[in-house]
Amino acid sequence: MERVATVLVSCIAAATAMLAVAAAAAGSGGGCTRSCGNISVPYPFGVEAGCYYPGFNLTCNHHSYRPPTLFLVDGAGTSHQVLEISIPNATVRINSSRIAFTKSDDNKQATVINRTWEVTGPYYQSHRPSNTVVLVGCQARVDVRGGSNNTLISSCTAVCPSPDAGTIYIGAGDGSCSGVGCCQANIVLRYSRYTVQIHDLQGQDAPSSSPVIFNGSAYIVDQPFNYTPFSFLEGNFPEALPAMLGWFIVDYNSTCPMPTNESAPAPASAAECRSVHSFCQGYSDSADHVVGYQCHCSPGYQGNPYVKDGCYDIDECNSPHIYQCYGDCKNTQGGYDCNCPRGFKGNASIPNGCTGLMIGLIVSGGSLLLLLGFAAPFILISRNTDFAERMIITLEELEKATNNFDKTREVGDGGHGVVYKGIIDLHVVAIKKSKIVVQREIDEFINEVAILSQVNHRNVVKLLGCCLETEVPLLVYEFISNGTLYRHLHVDGPVSLSWDDRLRITVEVARALSYLHSAASMPIFHRDIKSSNILLDDSLTAKVSDFGASRYISINQTGITTAIQGTVGYLDPMYYYTGRLTSKSDVFSFGVLLMELLTRKKPVGDTFDNGHNLVSHFVLVFSEGNLYDIIDPQVKEEDDGEALEVATLAIACTKFKGEDRPTMREVEMALENIASKKGLFHNGNTTASRRPDENQNSTLYMSVEGVTKEAITESTTEEEILLSSRFTR
Repeated sequence: MERVATVLVSCIAAATAMLAVAAAAAGSGGGCTRSCGNISVPYPFGVEAGCYYPGFNLTCNHHSYRPPTLFLVDGAGTSHQVLEISIPNATVRINSSRIAFTKSDDNKQATVINRTWEVTGPYYQSHRPSNTVVLVGCQARVDVRGGSNNTLISSCTAVCPSPDAGTIYIGAGDGSCSGVGCCQANIVLRYSRYTVQIHDLQGQDAPSSSPVIFNGSAYIVDQPFNYTPFSFLEGNFPEALPAMLGWFIVDYNSTCPMPTNESAPAPASAAECRSVHSFCQGYSDSADHVVGYQCHCSPGYQGNPYVKDGCYDIDECNSPHIYQCYGDCKNTQGGYDCNCPRGFKGNASIPNGCTGLMIGLIVSGGSLLLLLGFAAPFILISRNTDFAERMIITLEELEKATNNFDKTREVGDGGHGVVYKGIIDLHVVAIKKSKIVVQREIDEFINEVAILSQVNHRNVVKLLGCCLETEVPLLVYEFISNGTLYRHLHVDGPVSLSWDDRLRITVEVARALSYLHSAASMPIFHRDIKSSNILLDDSLTAKVSDFGASRYISINQTGITTAIQGTVGYLDPMYYYTGRLTSKSDVFSFGVLLMELLTRKKPVGDTFDNGHNLVSHFVLVFSEGNLYDIIDPQVKEEDDGEALEVATLAIACTKFKGEDRPTMREVEMALENIASKKGLFHNGNTTASRRPDENQNSTLYMSVEGVTKEAITESTTEEEILLSSRFTR
């Protein structure tokens, strides 16, 4: 009988929950209060019963506040003032209460004071942006701990050099919170509950007359903290400061996919993702099992995915500052077309990209004719001209060189094409043949010819010619005999490329990228730097290849907005966020390559016990002082101290914000300095005039100590790094 009663209660509870969800769905439309004061209240949030999804109820206080003020009461019964709600970011900004601490006479023996910062229900501490712990006080340290093991997440120390109240704050009145009377540190892991510990660093040695010893406040905030010491000296502490919470739909049975390191999960939907153009994404707790999901509008759409028809098409043509188009822009559902005006050809997405010359492809009757202005002179050159002096190669020659593209001549097989080895006029060549015929393949062909015909660098693969007689033109390159860096690095067994070779290869690739960014006739961004696009010749000299995704930019530009292209694991998260390609996007990919060379771990495919990808795991172990736990054992044996310097540079290159990363020129000089100390360039490849001295080199990237401290608190969190591997390109 008791079992029957239990089952009956469970059924009633389930039915009640379903009715609540149904009522909330019905209330997501009209008849519900959708603002309080100047704060918008979009569904799944709501004020009245039946107007919100369970757990997202808010209170609008009309009686005690003018204008009316919105409050959130979490599952623990704590009330927080709501300052802003964002549906696209799945965040809600609240006023976070001050964490006060005072060491009174009755607890003067205590050296640690513990407080709790907590939100419950569907809320957690957001990573967009990262919140910061701020400590205002003297001779004290604040530790923020969280997770099932109460792990230390963030920490900072505030000191006052003198106990004299009249002098301790001199020089600290510029609003900065840098350690004198005030300190701050980022909180990089997201939890719903933290233990905030205040440590007394002076203890019983403090003179009884000290005005502010172990007496002050801590805050968790989401914005730069404006420190006014004289105000705080008088005890004028704000009672609350803004902090950012994330939120999700609680659903322990969710089948929504999580972002992975290997590939983008197929878009899926869930009950609360009600708009047609929407999809869901799973949310996991600290134990890495799915506990719910968030809804998002599909690419090219914006709005509220939680309500019917809430996601609507973005008219990109009305926002040229975001979606750049310098020709005729036409909006489409979920995207837009940008074409050159009639009578012009070229790339309308870049300034002056459209010209009156008929440069491009003309398709007629199923046949293809390539008219490249810069290649026209080569077409007129006789077939009897020496092979090295001509650009246009016939299909007959290529068929003869490859025995009619015999499978035994294949030396490479990628996602877009097959590479064959052949011999033309006693020259060993590599011939790239596309597998499929689509406009993108043709565009990439034109792009690669245009770029490589203008590039001349010993560490960039040389384009020898092209064939225009096939449906998709064929490219002919110098043959690089030793395959890809990826193949040499990721071999079975404990021994791979020597550390000296790896270090030299990093210098050579850095030189090539530095040349492309700053020494070519027009700056070129490669956009797909990875170990499988680095070829090695007989002497293991590096050759950067595959320029199909690369982009020219005007010499007076710093970046361009493009459709996202690149390889998961190497892709710059800021480029993914914004679609804006800059030279720092290549710097991020190069930083991943450095980590790959140090560890022999694959950015795509290798995962770690904590679910991190290579970049996030590398940053974590480095910040904990355990770098050599992840370094390749072969590197540890052959290393003379350079690995730590290269690792430091790798972390600088993969900082989340592009402006915080070094330039490729700076990276090149830093690596040359490291390699030259090891004597790798005694043959004269690097001159003393090109190498910075120790003091100069130290300005190119942060010190090891600085990285170790900053990596714990900077904004390059696991969640941000994962954005660089959320979608396959």
